[in-house]
Amino acid sequence: MNDDDPSEVLQLLRAEHRRLDMEIELMSGIHDGDEIELARMKKRKLRLKDEIVVLSDRITPDIIA
Repeated sequence: MNDDDPSEVLQLLRAEHRRLDMEIELMSGIHDGDEIELARMKKRKLRLKDEIVVLSDRITPDIIA
């Protein structure tokens, strides 16, 4: 895999975002879950979402017609 290919990086970021989403959902259902770890995972998920948006915009820029 070429790390310079934005579409491949975007796919990896989206996969990581989905994985975190599933883990957060599972951990949220556990009453004895580690709240600090859950908060860290949520912050990581938000950072990934921001990276996904920035990279998506770079790949497909807005075209004003």
